Amino acid sequence: MTRKLSAAAALLAACLVPQQAAAEYPERTVDLVIPYAAGGGIDLLLRSLAEGFSTHFKQSFVVSNRTGAGGAIGVAYVARSAPDGYTLLFVPALVHSVLPLMQSNVGYSEKSFAPICQTFENQMALIVRPDSPFKSARDIIEAARAKPDSVSFASTATGTITHLAGAALADAGKVKLNHVPFRGDGDLMGQLIGGHVDFASVTLASAAAAGPSVRVIGIFADARNPSLPDAPTVKEQGYDVAPTSFGGLFAPSGTPPDVMGKLAAGCRFGVQQPGYVDLAKRLHQGNSYYADAAAFAKRLEADVADKKELLRRVGLIK
Repeated sequence: MTRKLSAAAALLAACLVPQQAAAEYPERTVDLVIPYAAGGGIDLLLRSLAEGFSTHFKQSFVVSNRTGAGGAIGVAYVARSAPDGYTLLFVPALVHSVLPLMQSNVGYSEKSFAPICQTFENQMALIVRPDSPFKSARDIIEAARAKPDSVSFASTATGTITHLAGAALADAGKVKLNHVPFRGDGDLMGQLIGGHVDFASVTLASAAAAGPSVRVIGIFADARNPSLPDAPTVKEQGYDVAPTSFGGLFAPSGTPPDVMGKLAAGCRFGVQQPGYVDLAKRLHQGNSYYADAAAFAKRLEADVADKKELLRRVGLIK
């Protein structure tokens, strides 16, 4: 009888261990992976968010920059990690909705992750030189229609959100706009200002940072940005185009629900901290940069469908 009772007690203890571990989460350092180099806008937001998590949980949340292959290396690393809440991913929706379609064998799919919270929304802007004859998105479309193959625009690499913004505008206007890709917004500014391209599609934060060297003629958004209230949206100008680089925090699929719930609470705390709110304003975030897991998941689902359709229309996938 004693032996049977001991076995039963051992079995009961084994069943309680996972629940106890989850109740104590996090017991050790949590790795927040971003698949881009340090210093960019979303990297700065993640570092501020990490401070909020560390304060909320009284545990270390550290940022790891795992770069390469347009972000695929860092994303695949998290996809292969244990679903225990100790390795998380911070990325824009592009990684979720575009990279798996454009790159074969990236090592993950849209089903590899579970959304925790959306924490940023980087809007795109159409910019020109101050002396440019283009005053609006319509001016660009009409010039491209009048002289086919005559209008060029700068953005980041093919398939990035700044490129897709320009491609979507060309698609909506039924014209061809010649894409000149660059590694980053900073690299292309000199080419625009020097007159080597006609306009550029960049993040609104980059456009604002360029100051009087450029002129914003449109914003890709559903509503005007409060930081630049005089800049009209591209939608207001007659083109139903508003690709936005939104994103946030993900966990590997299979992470326990109670851990996901704790992370969601920590995220909500983090984005409400004064440091994060101030940084979001300085980076010209949109009005809806935070969303909980359910709203984030719904927006991601819609983005996957929208991007697949757009990529097919502009000839980037079959």
